[in-house]
Amino acid sequence: MHVLRVSAATAAAAAVLLAAQATAAKTVEVTMTAKEVELTVDNKGATKMAAWTFDGAIPGKVVRVDEGDTVDFTLINPPENKNSHAMDFHAAQADVLGEFAPIKPGESKHFKFVAKVPGVFMYHCGASPMVQHIARGMYGVIIVDPKDKSNYPKADREYVLVQQQFFPDVENYNAMLENSGWKGSLINGKILHYDPVHDTNASQVLEAKPGERVRIFFVNANINNPVALHPIAGIWDRVYINGNPKNTLYGIQTFEIPVAGGSTFDLVSPADRPTNNAIVDHAMGAALRGAITVIMFKPDADPKKGHGELVIQ
Repeated sequence: MHVLRVSAATAAAAAVLLAAQATAAKTVEVTMTAKEVELTVDNKGATKMAAWTFDGAIPGKVVRVDEGDTVDFTLINPPENKNSHAMDFHAAQADVLGEFAPIKPGESKHFKFVAKVPGVFMYHCGASPMVQHIARGMYGVIIVDPKDKSNYPKADREYVLVQQQFFPDVENYNAMLENSGWKGSLINGKILHYDPVHDTNASQVLEAKPGERVRIFFVNANINNPVALHPIAGIWDRVYINGNPKNTLYGIQTFEIPVAGGSTFDLVSPADRPTNNAIVDHAMGAALRGAITVIMFKPDADPKKGHGELVIQ
């Protein structure tokens, strides 16, 4: 009889836990508008690109949900656009010929999916030719935060970095396929975006205080090239492959992110003094074309940076 009472109590506790988890799952509504606009891709404002975008920005906005949440998504393709556009969430399990199919100017598309797998994922336009839609700026990041955080220490600050090859001749998608003619590496939409060391027009860097745990959500939006991500003068404390804490590496110098892949990186600086790191694609052809990001660990770090809207700048 005593055993039965324990079993019943255990079952009741499990039922309560499952109910709480089900209640915690939520629906997150996300709407994006395809916009064909001209954007600057350097810090000086001199280099322009005829861009195709989500909501007029490169990259598109960060979508962030919890594991188990439902994403309720709407894509709008305004009638003034000249091209069909689509949405491909790498965090979704869906129908490539259904939810991910393109829509013409003047149309919209609505679909839902459950974010079942935690991690950091790319999203992008999948309309044909896909290589051109991505190269012209139709990409972004969706973060699915894990339910199980037992191997996922709380970060003091978080930043999102997205790397992409810049092709000045946006009409020549055959050159994109051949990987020829690219002239720059964009980090969050600009060459040397956060690197005043190599570009005096760069006005921003990433910031944190000495000893803080900084978490980098990184997506490789290059159309052809992998990224060898390395923190110069540092070592990645942890690398979460695909952003999933179940796939954790420790003490990594350089980690390769495949095309259209993402991973999450923890960097912890010495706590006893100010230091600086340069987060680079160690493939020199990419680094010296713009894939360098400076992070400064200093006592007077801006308390707003790495939080809220300043996760991506």
